[in-house]
Amino acid sequence: MKNNQCIRVLADINQINACKEVLKEMESEIADLSSVLNLAGNEVRLKILYLISKEEKLCVCDLSDMLEMNIAAVSQHLRKLKDGKVLKNDKVGQTIFYSLNKERLDVLKPLFRKIETKELV
Repeated sequence: MKNNQCIRVLADINQINACKEVLKEMESEIADLSSVLNLAGNEVRLKILYLISKEEKLCVCDLSDMLEMNIAAVSQHLRKLKDGKVLKNDKVGQTIFYSLNKERLDVLKPLFRKIETKELV
C-alpha cells in the first residue's frame, strides 16, 4: 500500500484487492445508482418524483400548481430528471405528461416509503 499513511501494522492485501475488484466490476451500477440518488437528493426534484409516483403521470402545469413554482423552474427540474433517465414523457396533443421510468422505481420506492411512514434518518 504505497503512498498511504495508515498506522495499521498488518494490511489484509487479499481483502483490499478483493474489494477493489468488486468496485471495479460494479462501477457502472454504482455510477447509475449514484446518479439517481443525486437527482433525487434535491428537495424539489424529490417532491416531483414523489408526486408523480402517486399520480402516475403529471404535466408541468400540474406540478407548477402543486409546488407553487413557476413553470420554467419546474421544467428545468423535469429536464434534469428526464436527462438522468429517471422520468420518461408522453405527448398527448399539446401536453407532455411525465411518468417514472420503471427501471428506476426500485431505487426510489424505499425513499417514498420513508416519506410516507415518516421514518426519516
